This record gives sequence, C-alpha cells and structure tokens, in this order.
Amino acid sequence: MKVLLTKARDLSVTRIAVAGVAGRMGRNLVQACYETDTVRLTAATESSDSNFLGVDAGELAGIGKNGVIIDSRLQEHVDDFDVLIDFTVPEATMRHLDICRVTSKRIVIGTTGLIEEQRQRVILASDSVPVVMAPNMSIGINLCLKLIGIAAKIIGNDADIEIIEAHHRHKVDAPSGTALDMGKVLAEALGRDLKECAVYGREGHTGKRDQSIIGFETIRAGDIVGEHTVMFADIGERLEITHRASSRMTFAKGAVRAADWIMQHQRGLYDMQDVLGLKG
Repeated sequence: MKVLLTKARDLSVTRIAVAGVAGRMGRNLVQACYETDTVRLTAATESSDSNFLGVDAGELAGIGKNGVIIDSRLQEHVDDFDVLIDFTVPEATMRHLDICRVTSKRIVIGTTGLIEEQRQRVILASDSVPVVMAPNMSIGINLCLKLIGIAAKIIGNDADIEIIEAHHRHKVDAPSGTALDMGKVLAEALGRDLKECAVYGREGHTGKRDQSIIGFETIRAGDIVGEHTVMFADIGERLEITHRASSRMTFAKGAVRAADWIMQHQRGLYDMQDVLGLKG
C-alpha cells in the first residue's frame, strides 16, 4: 500500500493574501511579505477584468516567481491564507470583508474613503473576526498621531491649529484619511467636536480666524507619496510636527506587521495604535 506523506504546515508563519495585488500598494505588499521572515504570501487577487489574472504575483512585483498565481476569486482561496490585506477601493473591500466574516478569516484594511455605512459594516464584522483598520499603516505616522495628541493637551487652546496634507495626483479622496485621523486626535485632546470645528479649505472673504477651528488644507500633485504637517501657531512661536513618506514600502511593512500581530486575536476592531502598543 502506498502512503502519501504531506508536509506539515509551519504554524509559526502567518499566511497572507493580498487583494489588489497588481496596484502600486499591492506590489509593495508582495515585496514586504518576501522581506519578512514570519509571514508568507499564499494568495493574491485582482479584479475580474484585470490583465494580470494568471500571472505569478512574485514575478509581477519584481522579486521573482513565488508560485502564487493571481486570481479574481478570493472565496476560492480561503483555505490558503490566515489574514487578508486589503488596500483596494471601498466597494471591493466590503465584498472581501463579507467573505472574511463568513469564513472566519482575519483582515487588515488600509482602504480609505469609506462612508459611514461601510464603517458600520466593518464594526459589525469585528464582532466575529479580528480587524485592523487604519488609513495609514506607517509606523512613523502613528508615532506622529501620538505626538500631536500630547502636544495638543500641553498647548491647549492657545494655538491656532492647521493640518496640511499632500498626496499624488491619483488620490481620489480629500482630505486624506490620515489627515482626518489627525483632526480626530486633536479634537479629542482639546475636548472639541471635529464635525463642529473643522474647516476644509478657505476662499474669499473669510473674516477673522476663529481660534476654536481646526483647519485642513489639501494638495494633490505629481507623485507625492504622502506628506502631513500639523501646525500649532501661537503669537511669537510655531510648532510643526511633520511626517513625509518617500516610498509606499513604509505602508506595506506596517500592514504586514499588523497582519502578523492580529494572529494573537480572535475578534475585535483595532488600529495601528493597538498594533504598536501606543494606546494608554
């Protein structure tokens, strides 16, 4: 009698699927998986009309063939991965979220531009499966969020606060999700309601500045990966806390770190502040 021997799965390695693998972020995610010893890319998807279906994901990302063939059917690969990383578009992310919820798969969401109804769907799904959702997975930007909260509490209401963000010409939402997160952190630290105090751009005769507002300025130009500055301007001095990203790999590495971290959890909604231990 012939006995078939199968290689036991290494449970110390997190198996990752990447959605939207042919995009700019998707390719960086493939490379980040390749460069991280504790994870392995085991599935990769693209939209059903993509020209890259059937292509080797590693070869597409420039790291050489890795045997992971790009498919459009995430549901056909649920046995192949532990965590899905999704930096696609809101509609696709919601479809992927439903698949992960039904099949008890963890998910890391970096998609921006979600509307409130979609955010509520993420919250509902997190009752069943663990979710990390953050508009910016960069370790540096999350340290920046911590710092601006501290600065706001110390400076208090003495300074005028402005948030300036810049991204590439292809970004379709504004302000960026990161800028909005900065606004939320600042408003919470100052005891304000961001919905009431946010001003998004200015034009014409605006009158004297109300010191209670938090201003947002948006730039879309060229190939800027991502720049965010929070300005605290008082009479006689100005404090600026700035983060500049020069490569999407910073976001990809953060997302892979989040995917590895989320394996510790069975359910719940988390962000990069949780992943990095910055809360509290």
